[in-house]
Amino acid sequence: KGDYDVVINDYEKAKSLFGKTEVQVFKKYYAEVETRIEALRELLLDKLLETPSTLHDQKRYIRYLSDLHAPGDPAWQCIGAQHQWILQLMHNCKESYVKEQKGKDIFLCNSLLHSPMLDLDSDMRPSPIGHLSQTASLKRGSSFQSGRDDAWRYKAPQQVVFVEKLTKLVVSQLPNFWKLWISYVNGSLFSETAEKSGQMERSKKNARQRQNDFKKMIQEVMHSLVKLIRGALLPFSLREGESRQYGGWEMKSELSGQWLTHVIQTVRLSSESLTALEIPNDMLQIIQDLILDLRVRCIIVTLQHTAEDIKRLAEKEDWVVDNEGLTSLPSQFEQCIIHSLQSLKTVLDCKPGEASVFQQQKTQEDVCQLSIGIMQVFIDCLEQLSTKPDGDIDTAHLSVDVASPDLFGSIHEDLSLSSEQRLLIALSNCRYLERHTFLNIAEHFEKHGFQGVEKITQVSMESLKELDQRLFEMYIEFKADPIVGSLEPGIYAGYFDWKDCLVPAGVRNYLKEALVNIIAVHAEVFTISKDLVPRVMSRVVEAVSEELSRLMQCVSSFSRNGALQARLEICALRDTVAIYLTPESNSSFKQALEALPQLSSGTDKKLLEELLNKFKSSMHLQLTCFQASSSAMMKT
Repeated sequence: KGDYDVVINDYEKAKSLFGKTEVQVFKKYYAEVETRIEALRELLLDKLLETPSTLHDQKRYIRYLSDLHAPGDPAWQCIGAQHQWILQLMHNCKESYVKEQKGKDIFLCNSLLHSPMLDLDSDMRPSPIGHLSQTASLKRGSSFQSGRDDAWRYKAPQQVVFVEKLTKLVVSQLPNFWKLWISYVNGSLFSETAEKSGQMERSKKNARQRQNDFKKMIQEVMHSLVKLIRGALLPFSLREGESRQYGGWEMKSELSGQWLTHVIQTVRLSSESLTALEIPNDMLQIIQDLILDLRVRCIIVTLQHTAEDIKRLAEKEDWVVDNEGLTSLPSQFEQCIIHSLQSLKTVLDCKPGEASVFQQQKTQEDVCQLSIGIMQVFIDCLEQLSTKPDGDIDTAHLSVDVASPDLFGSIHEDLSLSSEQRLLIALSNCRYLERHTFLNIAEHFEKHGFQGVEKITQVSMESLKELDQRLFEMYIEFKADPIVGSLEPGIYAGYFDWKDCLVPAGVRNYLKEALVNIIAVHAEVFTISKDLVPRVMSRVVEAVSEELSRLMQCVSSFSRNGALQARLEICALRDTVAIYLTPESNSSFKQALEALPQLSSGTDKKLLEELLNKFKSSMHLQLTCFQASSSAMMKT
C-alpha cells in the first residue's frame, strides 16, 4: 500500500512541476512517467476487477485509480464485475450440488466458496445475518441436530443443503456489494484531493444516471436466487425454458413438510438479513412471493402426508375397549391432526411483511378439500376395520369393563371378535367422534387460521353419520332379523290356531325365547357400550313390534280364548320393553291390539292381569336389565 501511495504522490508532484514544461529533456522523462503510470493504471484496474476481493481492497484500488485520473469509470466497472461474480457463484453452487446429487465429483463450488480470499463474513451486520449460519433447527421430534454441528446435513436432502449454502452465499456477498454502491453514490470512494478536481461530483452524477442499472443488477441477483431455489424445491413453478438454467435436480420424491419448514426458516432469515441492508422492499418482494409459495406448498404436503399417516392408523387398532366403549383410535386420530397442525405453526404464522397463506381463494379451497379428505380417510379407516372378515381381526388384547355382566358369553378374550361386536365398537367410536373428536379438531383448525372450517366439519359430520347409519343398520340386521323371523313359526308351532285354542295358561315359549334373545342383544351392547343400549334396543323393539302387529293384522278371526292369548302376549312384550318404546313401536303395539276383539267380561280382564303378573314374576331375573335402565338413557 505504501509503495502505491508514494508513486501516486510523486506522480502528482511531477505532473505539477513538469506537466506543462517546454524543456525537451523534462518532456522526455515526463512522457516516460506517463507511460509507466498508464501501465500502473492498467495493473490497478486488473486488480480492482479481480474476484474474489474484499470491500477494503476495492475501495483502495478505486481511490488509486481516481488519484491517477484513470479514464472511464473504474468504480462502476468494479460494481459490474462483482455483480457477475455473485451470479457466477450462485450458478456454480447449483451445478455443484446437482452433480453431487447425481454422484459425480465436482470441486468448483467448494473451491470457490472456501477460497481464502472470499470474504464471507467481513462487514456483515451482526444481528440477522449472524444467525443465518446457525438457523434454528426444527423442534419437532429429534430429527434435526443442534445448529452447532453439521450432523443434520448428512440426513438432509441435497436440495435443503443447497438452499442453505446458496442463501448463505448471497447474504455474505450482497452486503459488500451494496456498500460499494452506497459509497459510489455518496462519493466516499474518492480521496479529498479528488473533490478539488471535481471528480467526486462527476462520480455522483454518474451514480444518479446508473441507479436504474444498479437496481436491475440487484433484481437479477434476487431473481436468480429465487429461481434457483424454485428449481430445487418448486420446479413446477418455473416457466418453460427456465428448468435447464435453474433446475436439473433429480426429484425422486418431494420434500417432506418437515424439511420444507426448515427451508422456509432459512429463506426467512435470508430475507431478514437483506432487509437489514436497507435494500428497498420492492426489490425484495420476489423473495416474499417465494416464501409464500413455499409456505403454501409446505401446508399442502404436510396435509397429504397426514392423510397417509391416518390411513395407517387402521394397522394400530388393538380393539382394547375402555369403560366408555372406545378404542384408542379416535384419540390417535385427534393427536395425529394436532401434531400435524403444530408442526405447521411457524409456517402458518406471518412474519413482518408476509401475507397470510390463505389470502388466495385457491389455497383456501385446496386446504379445505385436503382437510375434508383427511377426515374422510379416517372415516374410511373405521369402515374398513368394522367390516373386515372375522379372521382378519386381532383380538388378543380385547378388554372390557370387568364390572359389566357377561351372562351370555358376549366377549371372551380367548375368542375371536365377532362381526357384531366389531360393529358395536365402531358405532361407539362413531358416537364419540361426532360428539367430541370432530368438534375438537374443528377448534384446532380454527385456532390455526384455517378457512372453511364450518364446511370441513359439516361435510365430515355428514359422512360420519352416513357411516354410523350403515353400521347401525348392519348390526340391527344381524340381531333383529333372527328374532323377527322366529315370531311367526313360534306363534303357530304345534298347529296353533287363534280360532280354536284353550284358555290361556300363560305367555307361550316363543315370546319368552324372543325376549331372551332381546336380552342377549342388550347384554352384548351393554358389555361394550352402555350409551348404545337405548338406540339399539329401541330399534330392535320397533322391528319386533312391527312384525307382531303385521301377524295380528293377518289373522282373519279370533276366538274368545285366542283374543285373550294374543292380548296377553302383546301386553307382556309391550310392558317388558316399555322404557325402549318409541312412537313407531307404540303405534305398532296399538295397531296389534286394535286388530283384536275387545275383552268381553271382567273375568277375562282379571285373568289377563293375573297372567301378566305371573309372567313378570317368573321372569323377574331375566327382565332386570329392562327395569334397571333409567329413562335418561333414552336421550341419545
